[in-house]
Amino acid sequence: MFLKDKTILISGASRGIGLAIALRVARDGANVVVAAKTDEPHPVLPGTIYTAAEAIEAAGGRALPILCDIRDEGQINAAVEATVSIFGGIDAVILNASAITLDGTLDIPIKRFDLLCAVNQRGTFLMGRACLPYLVKANNPHILSISPPLDFENHWWGDHLAWTMTKYSMSLCVRGWAQEFKEAGVAANTLWPRTTISTAATKMLGEKVFKHSRKPEIMADAAHWILSQRSRQCSGNYFIDEEVLRGIGVTDFDTYANDSSSPLFIDLLVDEVDGNYFRS
Repeated sequence: MFLKDKTILISGASRGIGLAIALRVARDGANVVVAAKTDEPHPVLPGTIYTAAEAIEAAGGRALPILCDIRDEGQINAAVEATVSIFGGIDAVILNASAITLDGTLDIPIKRFDLLCAVNQRGTFLMGRACLPYLVKANNPHILSISPPLDFENHWWGDHLAWTMTKYSMSLCVRGWAQEFKEAGVAANTLWPRTTISTAATKMLGEKVFKHSRKPEIMADAAHWILSQRSRQCSGNYFIDEEVLRGIGVTDFDTYANDSSSPLFIDLLVDEVDGNYFRS
């Protein structure tokens, strides 16, 4: 129950990995701010900020649903101000909201490229920047970005350049904050999945991807461990979910699999491949 009464703001927490993390910290009794842009039911993707808040309350946490598009600086500032007004501060921020398209340079529409930059790069920076004045006042502050380990090997740059560089921008923010706010004791880390993760969006890609993916709860359990660490002793890391859990003694990963009899798809921007994983 390390996170009891801690206030954790999560961007993109109405569904998927963000919601899974929200529910995990709620079980500790945390105050969870659901900052996302879905306030009405989507025709295909389930979940809104209000259904997420209900689930968080049912799990044992206190919830604050806030409509927030991280492309909008005003909405970000309003979300942070509301959080501080109601809960008195911010102990952690999970930078989870992001956009994806895997088009190459000549194929991606510029509007789509602008979206990737606005959400992944600019939105991450703005949300972290808005939270930092309150994080430096917390007694165990954490920034956790759902973004990949930095890897400048050539093979990650030949495909889907726009997405790759904007996801790496999220991790670069963390690298910078870990140094800039080291003396203030603010931890800044990233977390990325070893395998593809099944979410409502993943299901839209077909049963094959869903079958060969893990549930978002593996990311939630790894995030919970990171947030429970002393911030001054755990910063500047590029964590992989499976490595985190193996490090604390987890050996049975079948519980996280959608189909434990099927090999798993290794995620993008992860190099290590062994007999248990393969490329989609």
